[in-house]
Amino acid sequence: MPILQVDNQSSYEIHMEPGILGRCGEEIRPLLPAAVRALIITDSNVAPLYGETVRASLERAGFATALHVFPAGEEHKNLDTVAAMLEACCDAGLSRSDCIVALGGGVCGDLAGFAAAIYLRGIAFVQIPTTLLAQIDSSVGGKTGCDLPAGKNLAGAFHNPRRVLIDPAVLDSLPDHYFKDGMGEAVKYGCLFSPALFRRIADENPRDFLGQLIQDCVAFKRDVVQRDFTESGERMFLNFGHTLGHAIERYHHYTGVSHGEAVGMGMVAVTKASEAAGLTKPGTAAAIAACLQKLGMPVDAGLSARQLGELAALDKKRRGNQINLVLIKDIGQPFIHTLPLDGLCAFLEGGSL
Repeated sequence: MPILQVDNQSSYEIHMEPGILGRCGEEIRPLLPAAVRALIITDSNVAPLYGETVRASLERAGFATALHVFPAGEEHKNLDTVAAMLEACCDAGLSRSDCIVALGGGVCGDLAGFAAAIYLRGIAFVQIPTTLLAQIDSSVGGKTGCDLPAGKNLAGAFHNPRRVLIDPAVLDSLPDHYFKDGMGEAVKYGCLFSPALFRRIADENPRDFLGQLIQDCVAFKRDVVQRDFTESGERMFLNFGHTLGHAIERYHHYTGVSHGEAVGMGMVAVTKASEAAGLTKPGTAAAIAACLQKLGMPVDAGLSARQLGELAALDKKRRGNQINLVLIKDIGQPFIHTLPLDGLCAFLEGGSL
């Protein structure tokens, strides 16, 4: 599998190879020749599976290694968990030349990356994503952060990893629920950038072309973040489905509905409204819904347009009294539609402009 390089505020490589997790130490050591210590940050689901494998590899590469395990789940993506990670950095004796290794899914990568961004005003970290969602999306691009009571990912920083190590072999043990979670983001990439990828997901079993799917999605993400690191333009497209998806997650208090499921429902809801407003080709929302349903994913959040609109008004994509919605004219044709906040509910209810 290929090595992809990301060039923006700092350059780093994305290495994709089965079995690379067990060789992570030899991958990381040349990047940080002066490092003495490494802190593995992982969650309670991943630690029993891969914690000791990663620790052993790092120790073979000469790192004095510590392990910090936090409770799994989006409900723990908060400042208290970040504070505990910072204390673990202190307990492990990390200096500015040392590093954090984020081993886990998107929650782990976001939190550990945020801790790395603010500990000693910034130390190195490496992403080892273990879920499909993290491998194809959240581990690439340098976004880190945590949730606040008012909404998702409202605290954070842009902080690039020194390297991303993607081991597709770990997905063999991934429960079906987490695989579907990642496929929500994969469908998003098809909707935004590739009618061919969208059709393939809709027509075939994604597990039959998983390696190619990972490569394609990572390449799409790499290309976008190289051109727009701080989300001032094109990178906003990656929020397709997320404004309403985050509203759905918040309604459920970040339990019961996964991020990928919420994004899928958000894509369907916003595209229905966009079709009603005459901004999107008729039938597009139905095509997205059919693709998601074929994957066994929900397509209706069961919330009213007003509920969605009121919750979405808290989203971080708002600018003053306006909010930027990512819409698509057709599969593969994204654009930004700016609405006044007080017009969001009406747009979702009937596509009024």
